[in-house]
Amino acid sequence: MNQMTPTIDSLLSEDRVFKASDTFRNHSMIQNDSDYQKAAQNRLQFWDDRARELTWFTHWETTLSWDRPHAQWFKEGTLNASYNCLDVHLDTPRKNKIALIWEGEDGQKKSITYYELWQSVTVAARCLKDTFNVSSGDRVTLYMPLIIDAVVMMLACARIGAIHSVVFGGFSAQALYDRIVDSGSKLVITSFGGYRRGKILNLKATVDDALSRGPSLVDAVLCTNYLKEDADYHWDDDRDYLYESLKEGVEPGLVAKQMNSEDTLFILYTSGTTGKPKGIMHSTGGYMTHAKYSTRAVFDLKDHDVYWCTADIGWITGHTYLVYGPLSNGATVFMAEGAPDYPTKSRFWSLVEDYEVSIFYTAPTAIRAFMKWGNAFIDSQDLSSLRLLGTVGEPINPEAWTWYYDTIGQKRCPIVDTWWQTETGGIMISNIPSINDMKPGSA
Repeated sequence: MNQMTPTIDSLLSEDRVFKASDTFRNHSMIQNDSDYQKAAQNRLQFWDDRARELTWFTHWETTLSWDRPHAQWFKEGTLNASYNCLDVHLDTPRKNKIALIWEGEDGQKKSITYYELWQSVTVAARCLKDTFNVSSGDRVTLYMPLIIDAVVMMLACARIGAIHSVVFGGFSAQALYDRIVDSGSKLVITSFGGYRRGKILNLKATVDDALSRGPSLVDAVLCTNYLKEDADYHWDDDRDYLYESLKEGVEPGLVAKQMNSEDTLFILYTSGTTGKPKGIMHSTGGYMTHAKYSTRAVFDLKDHDVYWCTADIGWITGHTYLVYGPLSNGATVFMAEGAPDYPTKSRFWSLVEDYEVSIFYTAPTAIRAFMKWGNAFIDSQDLSSLRLLGTVGEPINPEAWTWYYDTIGQKRCPIVDTWWQTETGGIMISNIPSINDMKPGSA
């Protein structure tokens, strides 16, 4: 190569270093590199200690059994993911703390406390168990918009040991059918519709289309009430159940089933953009250990934070850093249905202002779109509540990182640049701003 021709490496070279403020560092939960040292000295003991931060019904004897390539974590232990997201908070001041705040694309608003979420989940779990005979190991496909009911149904499945398979609500009927068949699901849970840029996605109709495409094990469809009056759909009295009617008179309090650490918690399919979608299975104990610890450590999560991960429930980021990680830590989680540019391109920033969001986690693709739209949609918003920014999904280029830091973080919010995959279930590489300097474009 000609010496005058720049290589890709040199085009991406970045020498600037940014430091978190003394205020952020001094108030961070991680003040030094002791976690690194402990993990380096004895990594199994490190993860053994992290697992003990969860609540277990039965403790394990073996931290890791690894007959390559098969690894089993805490294999004799029993626990429940739903219990660790809900029940563990009920005897603490978090019982009446807001767990989820939601705003729909049309401006609807709803919030729910940990106790109210526990009630909703235990009622849903009892309905799944008693009406549809869903039990441990059964697969349930969720095809839902980003609403609180989607979180409820995920945790209800986990509570009774059913394996949920969440399919992104924007996927086609064929993509949905393929995932239903591959997972062997016996039940589909959906909503009548969802909003996307002012238009209604007729989710129930897509489920009907999917199930008409061939044989499957599905013998029932459970439909939550969202957009019942607005969506177009067909109703089959022999197969379809309305959740609003089903849950009437059902008492909350169904006890969480004790699951083995290695029992599967969920299946999540890759997008299929580079070949046939792969169903990734994540077990309970190891996944929950990683989810709880990485959420707290990477995001410096505190009780007073309002935490917003912009990912949809249908992606792994939505599973780990919208549901299981934040809720197991007792966080207040903000959810917003719809697109960032509807009804205006300032939507995300007005939501940050309105709900005083303090932690904001989004994708480089979105950040580059924000840049393209221009600062006029941002300058009029008050972003002073933000204290930490995050990026996830693909590598972030230095230009986008710097814009994010300067414009959204106003040069005072550190950025955690996280690298991981659907296959890993949680963050594998990230800077920790309280102890690591930040380099644009480098996790």
